[in-house]
Amino acid sequence: MVFVRTTPPRPIDVAAVFPELAPLARPAVRLHPRPGSPSVGDSSVGGPLLWPAGEPWPHCESAHVDSGFRASPAEIRLDRRRLARLHHDPHGPAFTPEEEAAAEENAARMERLFDGSSPPPAELPVPLLPVAQLYLRDVPLLRPPGQADLLQVLWCPYEHEPDWKPATALFWRSAASVVDVLTTPPEPQEANYPGYVPEPCLLAPEAITEYPDSLDLSPELRQVVGDPSRWQEDGGVVHGPDAHVDLEYPPEFYDGNLADAPGWKVGGWPPWGRTDPVRRDCAVCDARMVPLLTIASFEWDAGTRGWAPREDRAAAYAPGHRAGQSPAQPTRVEVGSTDNMQIYVCPTSPEHPHTDLIQ
Repeated sequence: MVFVRTTPPRPIDVAAVFPELAPLARPAVRLHPRPGSPSVGDSSVGGPLLWPAGEPWPHCESAHVDSGFRASPAEIRLDRRRLARLHHDPHGPAFTPEEEAAAEENAARMERLFDGSSPPPAELPVPLLPVAQLYLRDVPLLRPPGQADLLQVLWCPYEHEPDWKPATALFWRSAASVVDVLTTPPEPQEANYPGYVPEPCLLAPEAITEYPDSLDLSPELRQVVGDPSRWQEDGGVVHGPDAHVDLEYPPEFYDGNLADAPGWKVGGWPPWGRTDPVRRDCAVCDARMVPLLTIASFEWDAGTRGWAPREDRAAAYAPGHRAGQSPAQPTRVEVGSTDNMQIYVCPTSPEHPHTDLIQ
């Protein structure tokens, strides 16, 4: 079933108020992941990949930071279902017979894994987990190499020094070239922590226009956006719950409501805040790399709630939710300290090595 998510009109027409910013507009595609049951033929987050049966599944052989967390992806997903059940039925049993059996099986598995007869899982090659699969038909903004029409993104569910983030891998392929599909890919024996195990989600891609974060503006343009008189002169205000501009802090309003959209997206402008903007250069040709994919911990937060799709407005403005049940975190992914992972590619050749950054 096809579902739709629609970004509300921005409370102010950026190009009308600040024509100086119009040349900086960039296209982006908000992915709007929502829990579902994707197939290998779907664009998805955390879903199964259209992976050739004869192609080895990628593993991470780098040194892993062992957090001490002890649960497999299957156990993490089962516990999420248990918490969702209790969210909808607070008076239900703490554990169903299936959940109790899974807990006992996990305890036995942990005893076998750490009986000293073999290296701990963190010291072994770790199968990568699917993060995203994007078909060109759903996200035309992708610029794949050659005849490719499919992007697959995976990561290692362990953190790695010195940047303390999952290692990522990108694969471009032609969907038509995959005849026999790998039906049971290997999974890691455990994950660094639950936020590195994406919940299977279908997508509702939506094309939008973005403007740069104020940190990406030149000093002159930053001064323009911070000038309260420019906001007062505006004729492009859209009246609504998000239209009030705090003239003491107009850059904050600009960043939270008008610049780069929060959440999972392809292209557009990167979000900043953890650091100032960091230029990423291609290791092969020195070209300035461009944002390919933003992997977000949340689709919106208190400062960006105005970006919540029309179809999710009631949920976005509802009172607090039980832990782990926020509608703003449908993928259950959490990178860094509820940050974003930005994946960059070379505009000259997407086949050049990518890079990533947590913000």
